Amino acid sequence: MASTNDLKNGLVLNIDGQLWSVVEFQHVKPGKGPAFVRTKLKNVLSGKTVDKTFNAGVKVETATVDRRDMQYLYQDGADYVFMDSSTFEQTMVPAETVGDVARFMLENQDVIVAMHEGRVLYVDLPPSVVLEITYTEPGLQGDRSSAGTKPATLATGHEIQVPLFVEQGTRVKVDTRSGDYLGRVND
Repeated sequence: MASTNDLKNGLVLNIDGQLWSVVEFQHVKPGKGPAFVRTKLKNVLSGKTVDKTFNAGVKVETATVDRRDMQYLYQDGADYVFMDSSTFEQTMVPAETVGDVARFMLENQDVIVAMHEGRVLYVDLPPSVVLEITYTEPGLQGDRSSAGTKPATLATGHEIQVPLFVEQGTRVKVDTRSGDYLGRVND
């Protein structure tokens, strides 16, 4: 149990048997009336976002979420297999739980797997990853401006928009939250 005064971003609350992560919060002390805490909560499993207001000082139930460093090994049918980096124990995670992050996962990539009471809640990637462009149309001579973009296929099979000057075989940095091209990587 925690007080609403202890809320912070990323804290997971157990409200009516469902797990909700605090996205943002604001303590409000109006000139008249009692203080309260306005929060934006995200359902850990469904991703649904809601606004909820708590009276200041009210006790809320917190949930223990274990975030483990794991390595993505391979896809087995509809499941993804991850290995705990410290115990070498393998965990199978259904595709629905992995979700959109699969667009940016390569085999042997390090990820963070969040678990609650032995159940996988979600898989988290770093804010950006480096991937190779496996296919893109060649840019036309003279098209070296940064204004235009073209589609490019990543090593994971996902397609993103890149500037015209990016060629096949180039390693690029990609934002895992939005899927945006962030720049070329020179090794």
